[in-house]
Amino acid sequence: MSHAGAPVGGLLVLVDPVARRLDGESVRIAKDVLSAGAAAKICLPDSQEEFARALARRGHRQPVIVGDDRALVRAVGLLYRERGLGDGAVSLIPVGQVGSLGLARSLGVPLSAVAAARSVLDGAVRTRDLLVDDSDGVVLGDLRIPPVRAAARPPGPSVWSAYRSLVRTLVPPGARVGHRLRVEADGQLLVDVDRAVEDLRVVPGSSSSSSPSGGPAASGAVGGSGGVAEVTLRLADGSSLRVKAASVTVSGPDFRYRADALVAGPVRRRTWTLRPGAWSLTVPR
Repeated sequence: MSHAGAPVGGLLVLVDPVARRLDGESVRIAKDVLSAGAAAKICLPDSQEEFARALARRGHRQPVIVGDDRALVRAVGLLYRERGLGDGAVSLIPVGQVGSLGLARSLGVPLSAVAAARSVLDGAVRTRDLLVDDSDGVVLGDLRIPPVRAAARPPGPSVWSAYRSLVRTLVPPGARVGHRLRVEADGQLLVDVDRAVEDLRVVPGSSSSSSPSGGPAASGAVGGSGGVAEVTLRLADGSSLRVKAASVTVSGPDFRYRADALVAGPVRRRTWTLRPGAWSLTVPR
């Protein structure tokens, strides 16, 4: 590390195209603060493909993502797939709509462009666990299969719409409808399709800080103890289960899930495996 806290190889500042369009002033402030404190290469990709190419060509520079939760998840996913997460910490300067920065907030990253940029230069490095699914998707903070609510309006024509229409005739509009899923944790059956699952949440553990100064972990960060994920199940009959596990498998009729800020699916089976201490993030000391 240099005397200012920035890596000797310098910074690769990747500005997400959405951030540029939404808040050019915050982007400018972030670039000015970073350039004043370290050798910074500024990249302004116009597409996700250019974003990926610039990240792959980072060399020894520390990646700094200027954007929202989706941009951070995209970057960590790209680094995971190229086996580059062990090269050093990732940094985030949150720029986006308030609703798109929930993950950044939960990870302990300041939402102010100035404060976040300063933490890139002189902050602590926090090692974090990662959930990885069997299609190489990543989850940084929160995996959910949320409740399904009965449609309040007549849906358009489709097989899925026909299903929702049937549900609407059986339950009141707005009522929660359970998922018929089989859920296993570390190979042990938690619930089978004969019991409806209202809500499933999996949160990766949070490892300890590896700050050179030995500073405390970021307050308010998501996750429990490092090395295991916390699995919470709420069932339609009102009961609930909470366990810790290194892997979770969900199977059953087509279901969608939300991984951080992204909705994925439908799929019929997916396994998520915890990778302890797989990536690092800079946060304020």
